[in-house]
Amino acid sequence: MAVTVETLEKLERKMTLTLPVNTIQSEVDTRLKKLARTVKMDGFRPGKVPMNVVAQRYGYSVHYEVMNDKVGEAFSLAANEAKLRVAGQPRISEKEGSPEGELVFDAVFEVYPEVKIADLAGAEVEKVSAEVSEAAIDKTVDILRKQRRTFAQRTADAPAQDGDRVTIDFEGKIDGEPFAGGKAEDFQFLVGEGQMLKEFEDAVRGMKSGESKTFPLSFPADYHGKDVAGKQADFLVTVKKIEAAHLPEVNEALAKSLGIADATVEGLRADIKKNLEREVKFRLLARNKNAVMDALVANAELDLPNASVQAELDRMIEGARADLKQRGIKDADKAPIPDDVFRPQAEKRVRLGLVVAELVRANELQAKPEQLKAHIEELAASYEKPQDVVRWYLSDNRRMAEVEAVVIENNVTEFVLGKAKVTEKAISFDDLMGQN
Repeated sequence: MAVTVETLEKLERKMTLTLPVNTIQSEVDTRLKKLARTVKMDGFRPGKVPMNVVAQRYGYSVHYEVMNDKVGEAFSLAANEAKLRVAGQPRISEKEGSPEGELVFDAVFEVYPEVKIADLAGAEVEKVSAEVSEAAIDKTVDILRKQRRTFAQRTADAPAQDGDRVTIDFEGKIDGEPFAGGKAEDFQFLVGEGQMLKEFEDAVRGMKSGESKTFPLSFPADYHGKDVAGKQADFLVTVKKIEAAHLPEVNEALAKSLGIADATVEGLRADIKKNLEREVKFRLLARNKNAVMDALVANAELDLPNASVQAELDRMIEGARADLKQRGIKDADKAPIPDDVFRPQAEKRVRLGLVVAELVRANELQAKPEQLKAHIEELAASYEKPQDVVRWYLSDNRRMAEVEAVVIENNVTEFVLGKAKVTEKAISFDDLMGQN
């Protein structure tokens, strides 16, 4: 088989493949004979259909199948021999005017780029750190208490205040007309916890049981209800019941209700600290990993294969449609989603993937079995039955592939941090957790 390869532009190549006609025809004849032994046709006993009848009925499809197989095999063999790293699927077309006894095909395809990574000693990375403070533990204790709070009805003359649970009837109108979702009866919410728009909470705060009030409310321009977004409504609200919250005391009973092995206040705080430290570790790792990856990409030069970018775009669009379908959007699988919406993100993912792959290859940063085991055990540690979680990971190749990818990224992060100019920065627990 004769093969020629030429460069069209940057990563695009064209390969010319020449195949003998008799090789194709020989395989077609072999497959037709095999088919004739099992094919069923009216008027003939199984296995007794004449070859010319079989060829007439199935010849075209078998010939097409053989052509695809043989050209695909020839392309793969030629690409391997030429040591070409093919990105995506080739576009193969038959050339006209082939020499007698031969079939000639052109295969246009892309190759993966050469990735040039500059000396990482010049890369700058900001590495953040955070500690679990006593205040963070206190805040978590308060959250746990709120999750277990009980409510008792206030007296009739007691006004609603922050932390109270109120039961109300309300009806909103825009330009004097009711609107969808603007009316409810026996509706409950907690005052001061952001469950309602601020103007709504401000109106209810201070009201008493049995009291009614009309007040204006301006919906934000970015409000999730598009029909009312940016409009002003008038609401009539009637308070039917006000209940004060009671938080459980921080004592052994609370620790026991939370399933803490050491059912003491000290045991509760120690358990909270342990869980928060695990969460802080993962968040710091993710944040520092992102900083490393940004620095890595900034210090690399490469061309992007269009085929890889398009494949990533297709995956992202398919994921977006699946998300829309899960939300109950009608005909989500047909939703028009332009490539431009995801192109920057797709290009970034492909670029990062190629750079990381090159760094891993050049520095042998692949995931080691003991690293995979340690990572899975760490993931499982926060569950009630860790060994069940470990078995769950080990029993599925897809889940193990996800773990392997994370471990490789961690290896890359540590490698780059060991080479780059690292600036240490301590941040607060709240900043790391995205809390106010």
